[in-house]
Amino acid sequence: MSAENYTKWVACWGNATSITDRKEATYAKDLTLRYPIEICFSGSKLRFHFSNLTGTDTVKISNAFVAKKIQSASESYTPVAITFSGKTFGEIPAGKELLSDEIPFDISAGETVEVSLYFKDFTQMNSGTLITGPLSKGAFCYGNYAESGKLPRDLSRSTNWFYFLNTVDILTEEKNFALVCFGDSITAQDWPDYLKMRVKREGFSNVSIIRRAVSGTRILREYSCITYAAYGLKGETRFPIEIETAGATAVIIQHGINDIIHPVGVEVNPFRPMSDMPTAHDLSNGIEKFYLPYARAKNLKVYSGTLLPIDGWRTYNADKDAVRNEFNEWLRSSDKFDGCVDFDKALRDPENPKRFAEGMDSGDHLHPSAKAYAAMAEIIPEDLLK
Repeated sequence: MSAENYTKWVACWGNATSITDRKEATYAKDLTLRYPIEICFSGSKLRFHFSNLTGTDTVKISNAFVAKKIQSASESYTPVAITFSGKTFGEIPAGKELLSDEIPFDISAGETVEVSLYFKDFTQMNSGTLITGPLSKGAFCYGNYAESGKLPRDLSRSTNWFYFLNTVDILTEEKNFALVCFGDSITAQDWPDYLKMRVKREGFSNVSIIRRAVSGTRILREYSCITYAAYGLKGETRFPIEIETAGATAVIIQHGINDIIHPVGVEVNPFRPMSDMPTAHDLSNGIEKFYLPYARAKNLKVYSGTLLPIDGWRTYNADKDAVRNEFNEWLRSSDKFDGCVDFDKALRDPENPKRFAEGMDSGDHLHPSAKAYAAMAEIIPEDLLK
């Protein structure tokens, strides 16, 4: 197709940005990161969003490249430099995000690119997100191999931590659009990847699935201690930032279970007081106050996602489940939404709705199994995909 038909920027891949898990070492040096991304639309240009939203030091990307992934030894690896105001390096100030130049890059839907970043100097690795799923895997390597077709096996390892790279936009056709999946660990895990696979299998060729999810996050509160720092920013802070997604037409919000399960009392955990325990009204008010106005200002359709069963989880009690059920009823019935994706109904045991159905529980009684994540993807309404 002629490049003249490519007139609209649409996000074709995306994650949230959060605080990484606080370990003994928080700095890296002489490090290459590589992230393979299947591009869902054909287009003529790419641009890249990098985030240091939760960092406290400036991050310098020494150089960055994008290249089509080689499928055989006979193919040549042809990296294209990602530039920033014409420069081959970029600096992301603490608490800020950085957008690359528009990079000419002809690509067809279904092709995979590799985004490679090199950090020569000591780099604070504070900004990143842990993501899982069959399509979500990166790699890191010691040394500068950002332009190499293959990373040396003895110096590299796979990773599910996505550092700094936040979103990839493509200049594509006007008919293409993005669907945003917003949430916590359940969305940071597999179901958006299964939705991508469903979209491809069923031929919904005009939609991209953009994951904006961070494990442990709550709607109403966030932690200030390093023990739980990786649980990330509260919804009031996250949502206005993450909803800024090129070409988005709708968002599915599945958020709130951590507000319910985290409080245990200071006698058990000094960072998790029972005073943090919300009512169902607190949660619905948070959605109405912190999420819906921003989504409507972007002319987005908003679908609610019900919260999954928690009976058997280590902090479960009947009072917590009552809050979950009351909140779920609001998510199902409120006229504030354009629709509801009833994940709870799809995964719960019909004979004992407090628990997952057989085969749907990962084993911790909070997170779904792979089978369940696939089932979540199957119930997304077709109207959101076409």
